[in-house]
Amino acid sequence: MQFLRDSYIVFRRQLRMNLRNPAWVIIGMLQPVLYLLLFGPLLKPIAGQFGYDNYLTFFVPGMLVQLGIFGAFFAGFSLIGEWREGVIEAERVTPASRTALLFGRLVRDLVQLFVQALILVGLGLWMGMRGSAAGIAVGVLITLLVGGACAAASNALALTTKSEDVMAPVINMVMMPVLLLSGILLPMTLGPKWLQTVSDWMPFKWVTDAVRTTFSGDFATSPLLWGSVWASVLFVLAMWWGTSTFRKENA
Repeated sequence: MQFLRDSYIVFRRQLRMNLRNPAWVIIGMLQPVLYLLLFGPLLKPIAGQFGYDNYLTFFVPGMLVQLGIFGAFFAGFSLIGEWREGVIEAERVTPASRTALLFGRLVRDLVQLFVQALILVGLGLWMGMRGSAAGIAVGVLITLLVGGACAAASNALALTTKSEDVMAPVINMVMMPVLLLSGILLPMTLGPKWLQTVSDWMPFKWVTDAVRTTFSGDFATSPLLWGSVWASVLFVLAMWWGTSTFRKENA
């Protein structure tokens, strides 16, 4: 109970900060929406080549995963600001659970991601996307799991580097191959065989395929199994890293 109380206190403070300055929420949402509006229509003439009658049923899940990855990975930048202002130092002298300091922030990030996901899916449905309600719900759940992993890793990286100038290039270096090799924008089946082989070693490729599978209403496929496994593994590893970092920082 003490852990939940500590987490709630941290979550409430973080949520109030976001509501006072919603810039990060808007910026995080704007990119996938622009992709959906400006890049998505380019896929309409060729969607049949990779097995989709409705291009939005292919593209919206990809944008959802991109939102979960990219939006969550930038969560740590606010933590660097808090560290610089002495907030982390003030929190560490309290009897609050060190894990709760991470978990409360993580819940804030997941709530933010959930709201953004609802807006993105709603916009996709308004534009003509077709998908089962149960499949969309499962796809959003997988996205939240991946988003939680990326947010936890971002917070751990922020406390490790303690510098936006160091953290930004690291994130960009990681995000570029993720965006290109996970099939978020285009299916990897359009590429040469060697590129497909490299993509198979990218965990986010399986996560993207899993979310697309659920949106199509097909739950008995290997992409859903592998995507769910990878999302769970990434979440556990990121939570372990984030928790360890907070404990070291506050030892």
